[in-house]
Amino acid sequence: MAGSYPEGAPAVLADKRQQFGSRFLSDPARVFHHNAWDNVEWSEEQAAAAERKVQENSIQRVCQEKQVDYEINAHKYWNDFYKIHENGFFKDRHWLFTEFPELAPSQNQNHLKDWFLENKSEVCECRNNEDGPGLIMEEQHKCSLKSLEHKTQTPPVEENVTQKISDLEICADEFPGSSATYRILEVGCGVGNTVFPILQTNNDPGLFVYCCDFSSTAIELVQTNSEYDPSRCFAFVHDLCDEEKSYPVPKGSLDIIILIFVLSAIVPDKMQKAINRLSRLLKPGGMVLLRDYGRYDMAQLRFKKGQCLSGNFYVRGDGTRVYFFTQEEPDMLFTTAGLEKVQNLVDRRLQVNRGKQLTMYRVWIQCKYCKPLLSSTS
Repeated sequence: MAGSYPEGAPAVLADKRQQFGSRFLSDPARVFHHNAWDNVEWSEEQAAAAERKVQENSIQRVCQEKQVDYEINAHKYWNDFYKIHENGFFKDRHWLFTEFPELAPSQNQNHLKDWFLENKSEVCECRNNEDGPGLIMEEQHKCSLKSLEHKTQTPPVEENVTQKISDLEICADEFPGSSATYRILEVGCGVGNTVFPILQTNNDPGLFVYCCDFSSTAIELVQTNSEYDPSRCFAFVHDLCDEEKSYPVPKGSLDIIILIFVLSAIVPDKMQKAINRLSRLLKPGGMVLLRDYGRYDMAQLRFKKGQCLSGNFYVRGDGTRVYFFTQEEPDMLFTTAGLEKVQNLVDRRLQVNRGKQLTMYRVWIQCKYCKPLLSSTS
Protein backbone atom coordinates (compact mmCIF):
# COMPACT_ATOMS: atom_id res chain seq x y z
CA MET A 1 0.00 0.00 0.00
CA ALA A 2 1.07 3.53 -0.38
CA GLY A 3 1.16 6.96 1.15
CA SER A 4 0.57 10.33 -0.56
CA TYR A 5 2.78 9.04 -2.04
CA PRO A 6 5.97 8.25 -0.14
CA GLU A 7 8.38 7.06 -2.73
CA GLY A 8 8.40 9.84 -5.22
CA ALA A 9 11.51 10.80 -3.29
CA PRO A 10 14.82 11.10 -5.18
CA ALA A 11 16.46 7.75 -5.67
CA VAL A 12 19.92 8.19 -4.15
CA LEU A 13 20.58 4.48 -4.12
CA ALA A 14 24.24 4.06 -5.08
CA ASP A 15 26.04 1.21 -3.33
CA LYS A 16 28.39 3.59 -1.55
CA ARG A 17 26.07 6.43 -0.75
CA GLN A 18 26.55 8.61 2.30
CA GLN A 19 24.92 7.27 5.46
CA PHE A 20 21.71 9.16 6.05
CA GLY A 21 21.06 10.75 9.39
CA SER A 22 24.34 12.65 9.35
CA ARG A 23 23.75 15.53 6.94
CA PHE A 24 22.70 18.62 8.86
CA LEU A 25 21.79 22.05 7.53
CA SER A 26 23.80 24.55 9.56
CA ASP A 27 23.85 27.28 6.94
CA PRO A 28 20.43 28.04 5.34
CA ALA A 29 22.22 29.50 2.34
CA ARG A 30 23.39 25.99 1.45
CA VAL A 31 19.91 24.45 1.41
CA PHE A 32 20.04 23.68 -2.33
CA HIS A 33 23.49 22.10 -2.20
CA HIS A 34 22.02 18.64 -1.48
CA ASN A 35 18.78 16.75 -2.13
CA ALA A 36 17.96 16.21 1.53
CA TRP A 37 18.85 17.33 5.05
CA ASP A 38 18.46 15.25 8.20
CA ASN A 39 16.79 15.94 11.56
CA VAL A 40 15.60 19.37 10.55
CA GLU A 41 14.52 21.52 13.47
CA TRP A 42 11.13 23.15 13.08
CA SER A 43 10.72 26.66 14.39
CA GLU A 44 7.77 27.46 16.68
CA GLU A 45 6.26 29.50 13.86
CA GLN A 46 6.53 26.61 11.39
CA ALA A 47 4.98 24.13 13.83
CA ALA A 48 2.14 26.54 14.61
CA ALA A 49 1.51 27.13 10.91
CA ALA A 50 1.34 23.38 10.28
CA GLU A 51 -1.15 22.95 13.11
CA ARG A 52 -3.32 25.75 11.71
CA LYS A 53 -3.23 24.19 8.26
CA VAL A 54 -4.43 20.84 9.63
CA GLN A 55 -7.19 22.50 11.61
CA GLU A 56 -8.25 24.30 8.45
CA ASN A 57 -8.32 21.25 6.18
CA SER A 58 -10.09 19.17 8.84
CA ILE A 59 -13.10 21.43 9.39
CA GLN A 60 -15.14 20.03 6.51
CA ARG A 61 -15.52 16.23 6.77
CA VAL A 62 -16.40 13.72 4.07
CA CYS A 63 -20.08 12.78 4.32
CA GLN A 64 -20.92 9.48 6.02
CA GLU A 65 -22.26 7.89 2.84
CA LYS A 66 -18.96 8.43 1.06
CA GLN A 67 -16.99 7.26 4.08
CA VAL A 68 -18.88 3.96 4.00
CA ASP A 69 -18.09 3.63 0.29
CA TYR A 70 -14.37 4.21 0.84
CA GLU A 71 -14.35 1.48 3.50
CA ILE A 72 -16.46 -1.12 1.70
CA ASN A 73 -14.75 -0.61 -1.65
CA ALA A 74 -11.23 -0.05 -0.35
CA HIS A 75 -9.94 -3.06 -2.30
CA LYS A 76 -11.41 -1.61 -5.50
CA TYR A 77 -9.61 1.71 -5.05
CA TRP A 78 -6.27 -0.03 -4.46
CA ASN A 79 -6.85 -2.38 -7.41
CA ASP A 80 -7.53 0.65 -9.60
CA PHE A 81 -4.33 2.28 -8.32
CA TYR A 82 -2.19 -0.71 -9.30
CA LYS A 83 -3.98 -1.22 -12.63
CA ILE A 84 -3.01 2.34 -13.54
CA HIS A 85 0.55 2.37 -12.17
CA GLU A 86 1.43 -1.36 -12.24
CA ASN A 87 5.01 -1.69 -10.97
CA GLY A 88 6.24 1.68 -12.21
CA PHE A 89 5.14 4.00 -9.39
CA PHE A 90 7.43 3.04 -6.48
CA LYS A 91 11.14 2.41 -6.56
CA ASP A 92 12.68 -0.68 -4.96
CA ARG A 93 13.56 0.05 -1.34
CA HIS A 94 17.26 -0.77 -1.31
CA TRP A 95 17.59 1.60 1.68
CA LEU A 96 15.92 -1.11 3.76
CA PHE A 97 19.20 -2.65 4.84
CA THR A 98 20.51 0.67 6.14
CA GLU A 99 17.45 1.33 8.26
CA PHE A 100 16.54 -2.26 9.07
CA PRO A 101 19.71 -4.40 9.17
CA GLU A 102 17.51 -7.18 10.59
CA LEU A 103 16.62 -7.90 6.95
CA ALA A 104 20.23 -8.36 5.87
CA PRO A 105 21.91 -11.73 5.23
CA SER A 106 22.11 -14.18 8.10
CA GLN A 107 25.75 -13.59 8.97
CA ASN A 108 24.63 -10.33 10.59
CA GLN A 109 21.84 -11.85 12.62
CA ASN A 110 23.79 -13.35 15.50
CA HIS A 111 25.49 -10.01 16.00
CA LEU A 112 22.11 -8.28 16.06
CA LYS A 113 20.73 -10.80 18.54
CA ASP A 114 23.67 -10.26 20.89
CA TRP A 115 23.42 -6.49 20.47
CA PHE A 116 19.74 -6.54 21.38
CA LEU A 117 20.22 -8.69 24.45
CA GLU A 118 23.11 -6.53 25.70
CA ASN A 119 21.61 -3.12 24.95
CA LYS A 120 17.86 -3.59 25.13
CA SER A 121 17.22 -1.44 28.20
CA GLU A 122 19.49 1.34 27.00
CA VAL A 123 17.96 1.39 23.54
CA CYS A 124 14.43 1.58 24.87
CA GLU A 125 15.32 4.63 26.95
CA CYS A 126 17.59 6.51 24.58
CA ARG A 127 16.25 5.99 21.05
CA ASN A 128 12.75 7.39 21.53
CA ASN A 129 13.79 10.92 20.65
CA GLU A 130 13.56 12.81 17.40
CA ASP A 131 17.22 12.99 16.48
CA GLY A 132 18.34 9.39 16.10
CA PRO A 133 21.01 8.84 13.45
CA GLY A 134 20.90 6.62 10.43
CA LEU A 135 17.55 7.61 8.97
CA ILE A 136 17.01 7.53 5.25
CA MET A 137 15.56 9.84 2.66
CA GLU A 138 12.74 7.81 1.15
CA GLU A 139 9.39 7.07 2.76
CA GLN A 140 8.65 4.91 2.06
CA HIS A 141 17.11 -9.19 13.08
CA LYS A 142 17.03 -10.92 14.34
CA CYS A 143 16.24 -10.65 18.05
CA SER A 144 15.03 -14.20 18.19
CA LEU A 145 17.15 -17.32 18.40
CA LYS A 146 16.89 -19.61 15.41
CA SER A 147 14.57 -22.18 16.86
CA LEU A 148 14.69 -24.58 13.92
CA GLU A 149 17.75 -26.27 12.47
CA HIS A 150 18.43 -25.61 8.79
CA LYS A 151 16.62 -27.96 6.44
CA THR A 152 16.27 -28.11 2.70
CA GLN A 153 14.52 -25.34 0.81
CA THR A 154 10.78 -25.58 0.55
CA PRO A 155 9.31 -27.04 -2.63
CA PRO A 156 7.47 -24.67 -4.98
CA VAL A 157 4.03 -23.63 -3.77
CA GLU A 158 1.15 -24.03 -6.14
CA GLU A 159 -0.23 -20.64 -7.05
CA ASN A 160 -3.84 -21.73 -6.63
CA VAL A 161 -3.16 -22.22 -2.93
CA THR A 162 -2.95 -18.44 -2.50
CA GLN A 163 -6.61 -17.86 -1.79
CA LYS A 164 -7.58 -21.25 -0.34
CA ILE A 165 -4.96 -21.31 2.37
CA SER A 166 -6.25 -18.21 4.14
CA ASP A 167 -9.48 -20.05 4.96
CA LEU A 168 -7.80 -23.09 6.47
CA GLU A 169 -6.60 -23.91 9.96
CA ILE A 170 -2.83 -23.86 9.57
CA CYS A 171 -0.98 -27.00 10.63
CA ALA A 172 2.23 -26.30 12.52
CA ASP A 173 4.18 -28.73 10.34
CA GLU A 174 2.64 -28.14 6.93
CA PHE A 175 2.53 -24.60 5.58
CA PRO A 176 4.47 -22.65 2.94
CA GLY A 177 8.02 -22.17 4.22
CA SER A 178 7.57 -24.68 7.04
CA SER A 179 11.16 -25.93 6.68
CA ALA A 180 12.65 -22.42 6.71
CA THR A 181 14.78 -21.26 9.63
CA TYR A 182 14.14 -17.53 9.18
CA ARG A 183 10.73 -16.19 8.15
CA ILE A 184 9.78 -12.66 7.13
CA LEU A 185 6.26 -11.39 6.44
CA GLU A 186 5.56 -8.09 4.73
CA VAL A 187 2.01 -6.81 5.12
CA GLY A 188 0.93 -4.38 2.42
CA CYS A 189 3.63 -5.48 -0.01
CA GLY A 190 2.28 -3.67 -3.06
CA VAL A 191 4.14 -4.88 -6.16
CA GLY A 192 7.17 -6.15 -4.24
CA ASN A 193 9.41 -3.11 -3.80
CA THR A 194 10.47 -4.45 -0.41
CA VAL A 195 10.23 -8.19 -1.03
CA PHE A 196 12.39 -8.39 -4.14
CA PRO A 197 15.33 -6.41 -2.71
CA ILE A 198 15.26 -8.75 0.31
CA LEU A 199 15.29 -11.86 -1.88
CA GLN A 200 18.04 -10.40 -4.08
CA THR A 201 20.24 -9.35 -1.17
CA ASN A 202 19.67 -12.05 1.44
CA ASN A 203 20.84 -15.40 0.05
CA ASP A 204 20.40 -17.30 3.31
CA PRO A 205 19.14 -20.75 2.20
CA GLY A 206 16.96 -20.87 5.33
CA LEU A 207 15.13 -17.64 4.45
CA PHE A 208 11.47 -17.66 3.41
CA VAL A 209 9.53 -14.46 2.70
CA TYR A 210 5.75 -14.09 2.85
CA CYS A 211 4.06 -11.04 1.39
CA CYS A 212 0.44 -10.00 1.25
CA ASP A 213 -1.62 -7.09 0.05
CA PHE A 214 -5.24 -5.98 0.05
CA SER A 215 -5.07 -5.61 -3.73
CA SER A 216 -5.38 -8.75 -5.86
CA THR A 217 -3.94 -6.74 -8.75
CA ALA A 218 -0.79 -6.00 -6.75
CA ILE A 219 -0.36 -9.67 -5.78
CA GLU A 220 -0.79 -10.75 -9.39
CA LEU A 221 2.00 -8.33 -10.36
CA VAL A 222 4.23 -9.84 -7.65
CA GLN A 223 3.54 -13.42 -8.75
CA THR A 224 4.20 -12.66 -12.42
CA ASN A 225 7.44 -10.79 -11.71
CA SER A 226 10.47 -12.63 -13.12
CA GLU A 227 12.12 -12.38 -9.68
CA TYR A 228 9.29 -14.24 -7.93
CA ASP A 229 10.53 -17.62 -6.72
CA PRO A 230 7.84 -19.75 -5.00
CA SER A 231 10.54 -21.86 -3.35
CA ARG A 232 11.60 -18.75 -1.36
CA CYS A 233 8.48 -16.58 -1.35
CA PHE A 234 4.72 -16.87 -0.96
CA ALA A 235 2.49 -13.98 -2.08
CA PHE A 236 -1.19 -13.93 -1.14
CA VAL A 237 -4.16 -11.57 -0.98
CA HIS A 238 -5.09 -10.62 2.56
CA ASP A 239 -7.05 -7.92 4.38
CA LEU A 240 -5.28 -7.31 7.68
CA CYS A 241 -8.55 -5.94 9.11
CA ASP A 242 -10.51 -9.12 8.36
CA GLU A 243 -10.80 -10.97 11.66
CA GLU A 244 -12.28 -14.04 9.96
CA LYS A 245 -9.31 -14.71 7.68
CA SER A 246 -6.15 -16.32 9.02
CA TYR A 247 -2.59 -15.90 7.82
CA PRO A 248 -0.96 -18.91 6.08
CA VAL A 249 1.47 -19.43 8.97
CA PRO A 250 0.94 -20.71 12.52
CA LYS A 251 1.24 -18.59 15.62
CA GLY A 252 4.76 -18.01 16.88
CA SER A 253 6.41 -18.79 13.54
CA LEU A 254 7.70 -15.45 12.20
CA ASP A 255 11.01 -13.71 12.88
CA ILE A 256 10.15 -10.38 11.22
CA ILE A 257 6.94 -8.55 10.26
CA ILE A 258 7.34 -5.51 7.99
CA LEU A 259 4.81 -2.67 7.94
CA ILE A 260 5.96 0.04 5.54
CA PHE A 261 3.34 2.70 4.77
CA VAL A 262 0.51 0.24 5.29
CA LEU A 263 -0.95 0.81 8.77
CA SER A 264 -1.78 4.39 7.78
CA ALA A 265 -4.05 3.08 5.01
CA ILE A 266 -6.65 1.52 7.33
CA VAL A 267 -9.33 2.96 9.59
CA PRO A 268 -7.74 4.01 12.91
CA ASP A 269 -10.35 2.11 14.94
CA LYS A 270 -9.23 -1.16 13.32
CA MET A 271 -5.50 -0.74 13.88
CA GLN A 272 -5.23 -2.26 17.36
CA LYS A 273 -6.92 -5.55 16.51
CA ALA A 274 -4.81 -5.84 13.36
CA ILE A 275 -1.60 -5.39 15.38
CA ASN A 276 -2.81 -7.83 18.04
CA ARG A 277 -3.29 -10.53 15.42
CA LEU A 278 0.10 -9.88 13.85
CA SER A 279 1.92 -9.95 17.19
CA ARG A 280 0.64 -13.47 17.82
CA LEU A 281 2.45 -14.65 14.68
CA LEU A 282 5.86 -13.59 16.01
CA LYS A 283 8.31 -15.96 17.65
CA PRO A 284 9.57 -14.91 21.10
CA GLY A 285 12.22 -12.35 20.16
CA GLY A 286 10.57 -11.69 16.79
CA MET A 287 10.34 -8.09 15.66
CA VAL A 288 7.93 -5.70 13.91
CA LEU A 289 9.53 -3.07 11.67
CA LEU A 290 7.39 -0.02 10.84
CA ARG A 291 7.86 3.10 8.78
CA ASP A 292 4.89 5.37 8.16
CA TYR A 293 3.59 8.93 7.93
CA GLY A 294 4.14 11.35 10.80
CA ARG A 295 1.89 14.16 11.98
CA TYR A 296 2.22 17.39 9.93
CA ASP A 297 4.06 15.70 7.07
CA MET A 298 3.94 17.72 3.87
CA ALA A 299 1.38 15.30 2.43
CA GLN A 300 -1.02 16.06 5.30
CA LEU A 301 -0.67 19.81 4.88
CA ARG A 302 -1.46 19.56 1.17
CA PHE A 303 -4.94 18.10 1.64
CA LYS A 304 -7.82 20.39 0.76
CA LYS A 305 -11.03 20.97 2.68
CA GLY A 306 -13.50 18.16 2.20
CA GLN A 307 -10.90 15.36 2.09
CA CYS A 308 -10.79 14.72 5.85
CA LEU A 309 -12.52 11.57 7.07
CA SER A 310 -11.72 11.97 10.79
CA GLY A 311 -8.93 13.40 12.91
CA ASN A 312 -5.68 13.17 10.85
CA PHE A 313 -7.28 10.61 8.50
CA TYR A 314 -7.84 11.64 4.86
CA VAL A 315 -8.94 10.32 1.48
CA ARG A 316 -6.92 11.03 -1.63
CA GLY A 317 -8.40 11.86 -5.00
CA ASP A 318 -8.10 8.23 -6.10
CA GLY A 319 -10.12 6.92 -3.14
CA THR A 320 -7.20 5.50 -1.14
CA ARG A 321 -6.83 6.70 2.44
CA VAL A 322 -4.01 7.76 4.74
CA TYR A 323 -3.50 8.46 8.45
CA PHE A 324 -0.73 10.61 9.99
CA PHE A 325 0.73 9.32 13.26
CA THR A 326 2.21 10.93 16.34
CA GLN A 327 5.18 9.15 17.88
CA GLU A 328 3.04 7.97 20.78
CA GLU A 329 0.30 6.30 18.72
CA PRO A 330 2.29 3.33 17.32
CA ASP A 331 3.90 2.93 20.74
CA MET A 332 0.45 2.47 22.27
CA LEU A 333 -0.58 0.03 19.52
CA PHE A 334 2.49 -2.18 19.87
CA THR A 335 2.83 -2.16 23.66
CA THR A 336 -0.88 -2.93 24.04
CA ALA A 337 -0.22 -5.96 21.83
CA GLY A 338 2.49 -7.09 24.27
CA LEU A 339 5.55 -5.96 22.32
CA GLU A 340 8.54 -4.08 23.72
CA LYS A 341 10.05 -0.93 22.28
CA VAL A 342 13.46 -1.17 20.65
CA GLN A 343 13.24 1.99 18.53
CA ASN A 344 10.66 4.75 18.07
CA LEU A 345 11.90 7.74 16.08
CA VAL A 346 10.49 10.78 14.35
CA ASP A 347 12.35 11.43 11.11
CA ARG A 348 12.03 15.10 10.19
CA ARG A 349 13.61 15.53 6.80
CA LEU A 350 13.94 18.47 4.45
CA GLN A 351 13.84 17.28 0.85
CA VAL A 352 14.94 19.63 -1.87
CA ASN A 353 14.11 19.89 -5.55
CA ARG A 354 17.17 21.75 -6.73
CA GLY A 355 15.90 22.11 -10.28
CA LYS A 356 12.68 23.85 -9.23
CA GLN A 357 14.21 25.42 -6.09
CA LEU A 358 11.54 23.84 -3.90
CA THR A 359 11.76 22.68 -0.28
CA MET A 360 9.57 19.89 1.11
CA TYR A 361 9.32 19.12 4.82
CA ARG A 362 8.67 15.43 5.42
CA VAL A 363 7.80 13.77 8.73
CA TRP A 364 7.94 9.99 9.12
CA ILE A 365 7.73 7.59 12.03
CA GLN A 366 10.14 4.66 12.25
CA CYS A 367 9.71 1.91 14.85
CA LYS A 368 11.04 -1.46 15.92
CA TYR A 369 9.12 -3.47 18.52
CA CYS A 370 10.14 -6.90 19.77
CA LYS A 371 8.17 -9.78 21.26
CA PRO A 372 9.61 -10.60 24.72
CA LEU A 373 11.93 -13.59 24.83
CA LEU A 374 10.29 -14.64 28.08
CA SER A 375 6.77 -14.04 29.28
CA SER A 376 6.31 -11.65 32.18
CA THR A 377 5.04 -14.51 34.39
CA SER A 378 8.25 -16.47 33.96
